[in-house]
Amino acid sequence: MERVLIVIPARYQSQRFHGKVLVDILGKPMIQRVWERASASSLTDDVIIATDDEQVFQTAQGFGAKVMMTSSHHRSGTERVAEVAEKLEFEIIINVQGDEPLISPQAIDQLIEIMRDDDSVQMASLRVEIKTYDDYIDPTVVKVVCDDQDWALYFSRNPLPHYRGKEAEIEEWKKSGARPRELNPPPYKHLGIYGYRKDFLSAFSRLPQSGLELAERLEQLRALAWGFRIKVPETQFDSISVDVPADLEKVIKILKEEEKNES
Repeated sequence: MERVLIVIPARYQSQRFHGKVLVDILGKPMIQRVWERASASSLTDDVIIATDDEQVFQTAQGFGAKVMMTSSHHRSGTERVAEVAEKLEFEIIINVQGDEPLISPQAIDQLIEIMRDDDSVQMASLRVEIKTYDDYIDPTVVKVVCDDQDWALYFSRNPLPHYRGKEAEIEEWKKSGARPRELNPPPYKHLGIYGYRKDFLSAFSRLPQSGLELAERLEQLRALAWGFRIKVPETQFDSISVDVPADLEKVIKILKEEEKNES
C-alpha cells in the first residue's frame, strides 16, 4: 500500500490577508483547525505543517503538530510542500492549504483513493458544484471546467463556463438564488487540496512559472501550461478557503452552526 503524507503549507506573509494562518477562529488559530481536520483523515499516514515563519512554527508545536521549517524563497505553497516531501519517504503527497479550516476529512480520503486507485494519475484535486450566483462571480472562488473524464481543461477566477445567450437565465439566477436548469453544464468550484505522486511533485515544483499562472495567480495552471493533466472529480464535501477577512466571517458562522447541532 502506498504511504500517504499530508503537508499543510502555512505562510504568515499573505498578501491579501496578512497573518491569516494564525487568526483566531473560535479560540483556535486557523492553522490548528486545518491540522485537526487533516489529522482526522482515515487513510493518511502522517501530517506535517510546513512554514518559513518562526511564529507559525512555535504555534504549531504548541498544539502538538509536527512542523518543519522551509525556505522563505518558495514561489508557491506547492514548492514548500515539495521541499518537505523530498526529505521523507512517502509515495503520495496531499497538499491541504493552510487557509482551509473547513476542509473535510472525507474529501481528503476521497482524493487519496483517487490516487491509490489509478497509478496513471500524477496530480489530482476535487471540485464541487457552485449553487449561488455570488460564488459564480466571486474572483476568490476559483472555477474549474473539466472534460467528460474529469480531467481539468482550465481554472480561472472569472465565471466559468460562460453561458452565451443566457442573459435572462443569469438574471433570474441572480434574483431568485436558484440556478435555472438551462444554465448547463453547472459551474464548479475548485477546492484547495491537491494530490501528487512524489516524483511528479518534485519535477513539477521546479518548472518555470507559466504566463497563465502569473496572470490568474493560480499555480495549478503551471501543470496545464506544461502539458500535464490534473484529475478533478466532483465531491459532495464543500469547503471555504479564507482569502479575505469576509471569508473568515462565513467560516465562523458555519462552525457555530456545527457546534450548535452537536450540542
